[in-house]
Amino acid sequence: MDTGVYSLQEALKIADELDLDLVEISPNADPPVCKIVDYQKFLYQQKKKQKEIKAKTTKIIVKEIRFGPNTDEHDYNFKLRHAEKFLQDGAKVKAFVFFKGRTILFKEKGEILLLRLAQDLEEVAKVEQLPKLEGKRMIMILSPKPKKK
Repeated sequence: MDTGVYSLQEALKIADELDLDLVEISPNADPPVCKIVDYQKFLYQQKKKQKEIKAKTTKIIVKEIRFGPNTDEHDYNFKLRHAEKFLQDGAKVKAFVFFKGRTILFKEKGEILLLRLAQDLEEVAKVEQLPKLEGKRMIMILSPKPKKK
């Protein structure tokens, strides 16, 4: 099929003869750009491209792990194993210490707990955000280290 400048009537006639559709590609151009294609096939290919793009995007999952400022050793180890599993599965971990009532006095304990968690997980994670107090919660975000190929 040759390319060239045709009037609208000529283009429609050519498209009709080929049993195809005349599709406006760039309406703002001067003169407007049109293409003779099978419109259903064109739509199918567009959907296919969109599906491929969507399949290639990665979804970031954030898992939360909650501690108290006075979390004992057994509970800490239990939550540490969960955090390690989440990180190995490729999810980010948002670890936080929740301060209830007067426990806000133990801010240092909460920070030490989060830093200890980061140190225990340094094999599988890197710290994305250091412990930061936000209201009654001290939050730290860990992301998985990229896997070596």
